[in-house]
Amino acid sequence: MILWLNPTTGVSGDMLLGALLGLGAPLDRVRAAIEATGLTGWSLSARQVQVDGIAATRAVVEVDDGAAERHASELLERASRAPEPIASTACSAIRAIAEVEGGLHDRDPEQVHLHEIGGLDTIVDTVGVAAAVHELGVAEVRSAPIALGSGTVRCAHGELPAPAPAALRLLEGAAVIGAELPGETVTPTGAALLRALGTRYSPPPAMTLGPTAHGAGGKRFEQRPNVLTASLGEPAAGGSPMLLLECNVDDVTAETLGHVLDLLLEAGAADAWTSPAAMKKSRPGHVLHVLCHPPDERALTEIALAETGSLGLRRQEVSRTALPRSISTVTVDGHPIRLKHGPHRTKPEHDDVAAAARALGRPLREIAERALRAAG
Repeated sequence: MILWLNPTTGVSGDMLLGALLGLGAPLDRVRAAIEATGLTGWSLSARQVQVDGIAATRAVVEVDDGAAERHASELLERASRAPEPIASTACSAIRAIAEVEGGLHDRDPEQVHLHEIGGLDTIVDTVGVAAAVHELGVAEVRSAPIALGSGTVRCAHGELPAPAPAALRLLEGAAVIGAELPGETVTPTGAALLRALGTRYSPPPAMTLGPTAHGAGGKRFEQRPNVLTASLGEPAAGGSPMLLLECNVDDVTAETLGHVLDLLLEAGAADAWTSPAAMKKSRPGHVLHVLCHPPDERALTEIALAETGSLGLRRQEVSRTALPRSISTVTVDGHPIRLKHGPHRTKPEHDDVAAAARALGRPLREIAERALRAAG
């Protein structure tokens, strides 16, 4: 199942949770996942509201403990008690917040003192969203660019420019767009959840559209209704329509080709690779292959031609069958490692394994095996 988001007024944890409950995530099972953390003195309800004429779902979170400040380690310990893969997703979001706050204040991530996002409602939001995504069978999350507000936002550190520094760091790699909306439109919890869910930013992918719901935000804007639009869809029958772009090169170094592949993948290519080829006059060369969605063709073509110096590029329409997948995160000696789960196997993310192996001074194979064992 694909989840596509359209955050025209930004995103927060409660807006995302409200949208998912509106899409049909069972409230009782979401509550059960939160209860598994051992958290007490909280409640979660879903209320149907009207936001400037649009029917929306508001996730109402109430906690008896009003303290808004805690160490990140306390929140991580609670979230880790939820069932898998819910716990991994929730902990990944909380850990991302802690790492950003730690970087901003030069503190150890797990010992950093979280202010506005240190309340128990953060546990409800992160575990609740992770549980709702799991219950809806979401294997892929896509999003339109996120609207960023302007002006200032008041927090424990005083009055800061909006978006706040923590939210901006958590949005690194996300597609954003400026909007004439006053104040904060993206909360750190909302940004961290999008990161933990492995969100990719693109137009709606090829899919058979299912239900659409709106998650209500607490603010009101004159410019537009403050709702997060969320849609579910099944991948298009017979595979997603794609384009395969190719060009031959015989005067480009391997280092340059590696750089080009990185640029293409960062720019939205579904996949990019090279294969060796014997060129004219038996010159050794390579074929650069780029698999992409049609809306990305122009940008990716420009990158391929500009970076390789090739004078032409071929294109052909192809179809792709994409099996459902999900992402969770485990920890090996304090180092987070993402895992890709498919119908037939689970595979650790190579970059995460390599970083952990380098930091721990252990063989790559050993860290990968430990990550798989941690996943159960």
